[in-house]
Parts: sequence; structure tokens; C-alpha cells
Amino acid sequence: MNHGRLRFLSRCAMTGLGLLTSGERFQPAHEKEVSPMEQTPHRIKLFLCGDVMTGRGIDQVLSQPSDPRIYEPYVRNAKIYVKLAERLNGPIPQPVDDSYIWGEALAELDRARPDVRVINLETAVTASDDYWQDKGIHYRMHPANIPCITAARIDCCVLANNHVLDWGYQGLADTLETLKQASLKPTGAGRNSREAETPAVMDLAGKGRVLVFGFGCDSSGIPLEWAASDDKPGVNRLPDLSSETAQRLADRINRIKQDRDIVVASIHWGSNWGYAIPDEQRRFAHALIDEAGVDVIHGHSSHHPKAVEVYRDKLILYGCGDFLNDYEGIEGYESFRGDLAIMYFPAVNPADGKLSSLEMVPLQMRQFRLNWPSAKDFRWIRDRLDREADKFSGAVEALDERRLVLRWR
Repeated sequence: MNHGRLRFLSRCAMTGLGLLTSGERFQPAHEKEVSPMEQTPHRIKLFLCGDVMTGRGIDQVLSQPSDPRIYEPYVRNAKIYVKLAERLNGPIPQPVDDSYIWGEALAELDRARPDVRVINLETAVTASDDYWQDKGIHYRMHPANIPCITAARIDCCVLANNHVLDWGYQGLADTLETLKQASLKPTGAGRNSREAETPAVMDLAGKGRVLVFGFGCDSSGIPLEWAASDDKPGVNRLPDLSSETAQRLADRINRIKQDRDIVVASIHWGSNWGYAIPDEQRRFAHALIDEAGVDVIHGHSSHHPKAVEVYRDKLILYGCGDFLNDYEGIEGYESFRGDLAIMYFPAVNPADGKLSSLEMVPLQMRQFRLNWPSAKDFRWIRDRLDREADKFSGAVEALDERRLVLRWR
């Protein structure tokens, strides 16, 4: 039994609460624990992850790479990021096939069988050369490489982030058109503010709907001029995280939400590094749950996974961490282990939006591919997630040698 479970049991004993949470129980050591997701057949299962950054170096190893010229202060060719990764972990076969980058994640998606798959797509999908000149980093994936996204049968791409306009308004237009042609639903950016504010809607044929709203914040580095308006393309950028902003969103969401809808607020917020959760983020997340009927907060922008909170039986992921990127071999911030990625599989009751279970599957980025982590790295990320969950009365423990589970009260 790990320290997280000991703390969880202790809390339950002190408060007089039982161990039952959403129909689950702790099993004796001699029993083989069954996945919580296998115990909730009538729930809606989601796949959520952090930033999917298939531009720049990853784009260069795919079948149709963009022009490698980039306009960063110190790097002028995207192929350099490929060389850095190869110097650390060995040669990357080039070109890779469309499913290569997902690696072991594809088998986990097949096992979990989520009803809806949501990613934060943090790159422009374009062949445009019109880069945003006042910005230091520019992510671009060639439109012909969009099969690397559809290979994982993704349903929704959140675009409210600080890279979707890296290659200008034409780059955003190309991104939207490419996603449409690939039957991928965008949210969080659009040709005007109405389109940027419109949720992606996944109708689950009798089980209910999943609505994903994409929001971006200045704290994640989204320029003010990227905000969409009535007659200008851009991002659904929030002016602040005030109670007034939360109420405006509540008014909008409540006009759209129907019975048995699961509402996901996907928010690009906060700095890249550090585990602290700002008070304003927590207040805002709680307000969206209290006032707007949001069922899941899908936070991203941090380069490493952050705390998980269950508030009023609703899931808050404050920072999902990077999922796919070309940072391999770049030095700095190694103590945060940004190479370790998490697949989040929440199961939600469509009747009331309450969280039934949350499984998490750690993976590691090596050679631009998601691989199983070592046993040592698995324990490291388990302990780190458990430490952060404990701050919100939760505990993270190993379900088996591949998967983690959240316990809460």
C-alpha cells in the first residue's frame, strides 16, 4: 500500500466517512483489483490530455514536412529539434508513419474505449509562411500531416492556445479548414468571436452529448491581439478570471446545455513550470461548476502534470502537462520531468455530471514517440501526482503496473 492510500484511509477514519466513492471500494490485498472504468458501464468515458504540439520538430519527421525555416532567436531550422532528440535517445526513423508518434497510447485508447477523445492541438496546421513577427516561437504542421491526428481517432481539437495563430490569420483559416476536412471538431478559435465561442458538440446517440468549450487566458501567453471579435478571427480569449467573467460564461453555457449533456471547459491557463495553483484559478474553476453547470475542467498550458481536484464530485484538472512535443533533448527544468505524459480517462455520470472514476496512464516521450515509462519513472510520477492530489483531499495510487487511479472523498 502506498503513502497516498494510507493518507486516504486515515482521512476517512478521522472524518467518519466510508470508503465507498461512486460505487467503488478498496479491495483486500489478495483480490485482483478491477479497473473502475470496467465497473461503470453506463458512464460516459472521456480521453483528455494536455498539449499536442505536432509542429516544428515532429512535423519534420512526418511524411510531408513543412519548410523547416523558423524564426526563433536562436534556432532557424526545425530540423535542429530532431537532432537534439536523436542526440539524447538515438535515431528516429524518417519519415515515420501516421500513427508512430502515439506509440503505446493507441493500445491504451483501444483498451479504455472512451466515448469522446479531446486534445489541445497547440500548432497551426498550415503551409502559410506568414509567421507572427512579434512572437518568438512558431509551431506549424503541414496540412498533409493531419492523418497523424486522425490516427488516434480524435474527436475534438481545442484551439484556444498561444500557438494556433503562430502563422497568422491565414494559418488559422487553414487550420480550421483542415480540421473540417478531416471531420475533427474545433473549439476555442474561429473566424469571428461567435465561432470561437461555439462549443464542439459530440452526440453519443442515446447516451447524451458532450459539449467542449475552449477558453484561453493571457497567463498562458496568448497575445491580446489574438482575441476574436465580431469581425475578426482569433481565439476565445478570456479577459480575466473574475466572478463577472464566470457569470457571463454561465449565462452562455446554460443557454446551450441540455439534460444529460456533459460540459467540458477546456482552459489554456497559467505558466509552463511549477505546481502552485493560483487562487484565482481555483475560484474560477469552482464558479464554472457552481454557476455554469460545467462538469469537467480540462486545464492545460503547463509542461508537466499538475494537481487534480474533485469539487462537488466534479473533476478539475488544473494542468494536464504536455502530451506530444519536440522538447526532447532541450535542457532546462529537468526536475519537473516534462518527458512524462499522462492520459486521463474520467468516467462521468450523464445524469448529473458527477465523476465516477478517474484512471491515469503515464507514458514517456522518447524519439518523438509515446512509450511505456520504466518502473522507476512510473513510481516517480505516481508519487508526484499523489503529493499534489493530497493538497485537495485526494490520493493517487497504482491500479497495476501501467495505470493509476484517483481516490477522493
